[in-house]
Amino acid sequence: MIKRSILTKNNSTFFKSIKNKKVSGNIYSLGRLKMSKIVLFIIMCFVALFMLVPFFWSFSTSVKTAGEVFEYPPKWIPQSIHWENYSQVWEVAPFGQYLLNSTVVSVMVTILTLVTASLAAYAFARFKFRGRDFIFMLYLGTMMIPSQVTMIPNFIFIKLLGWTDTYTGLILPNVFTALGVFLLRQFFMTIPKEYEDAAKIDGASRFHIYLHVILPLSIPALSTLAVFTFVFQWNNLMWPLIVVNKDIMKTLTLGLASFQGMYSTNWNLLMAAAVMGIIPSFAIFVLGQKYLIKGITFSGIKG
Repeated sequence: MIKRSILTKNNSTFFKSIKNKKVSGNIYSLGRLKMSKIVLFIIMCFVALFMLVPFFWSFSTSVKTAGEVFEYPPKWIPQSIHWENYSQVWEVAPFGQYLLNSTVVSVMVTILTLVTASLAAYAFARFKFRGRDFIFMLYLGTMMIPSQVTMIPNFIFIKLLGWTDTYTGLILPNVFTALGVFLLRQFFMTIPKEYEDAAKIDGASRFHIYLHVILPLSIPALSTLAVFTFVFQWNNLMWPLIVVNKDIMKTLTLGLASFQGMYSTNWNLLMAAAVMGIIPSFAIFVLGQKYLIKGITFSGIKG
């Protein structure tokens, strides 16, 4: 009996030591995990601050006088804030017209891109026809062609149609995108076909299924494509520079050049105009941010 009690005591102490080691090991691993997260968070904060430096410098320059811009050493925070620079932007150039042109072009290109890309993506994802995969791969291959290669033929075509200095010439060449078709096609393939089969039983047509079944289920992918398209068109400089000659048809990116003279540049007014120009694209990005990751993630599940 004495030996058994000794053995049981030894076994209990042995198992307790093992449990204590496991607990201490778990605590140590949790501590390391928390520490790594803290270090990663600090690094990401420094990276975020580093990326915000140009925006802060632009805003700081926009509220300075013309003389304070070139002071050395440079001052991050001016002695006096000149908000009147923002009102002068509207007086020096037709800034409102530039904003209107950029808004019209960006919104129309975004809407038409969603229409054309979703229709083509639905055809590639659901219709079965000879050469479908070959045509799709050929269409994706156009993404490898630099835009500079097709820029001159597009301009010649637009000029022959008489669409220079028009909204049509600014909008139509940009409403077809292989990236948008690929993004939506990948997302459409993740939608179960049972939804379409149920709609067919109820007598729905192909277009009815596309409009009332596929599109409502594809809001994340559509929002992702909309954000990318709007931001790209809002910042687009090259194509408007080619097809626009009249000042009344200039977009915001072209309008910013109005603050640059032959011999001098109003950097404070230029930065004020740039800050106001960032606000719409930034707002669109913030509003669609929650759909971006979801749309990109689901679009890469099936190939």
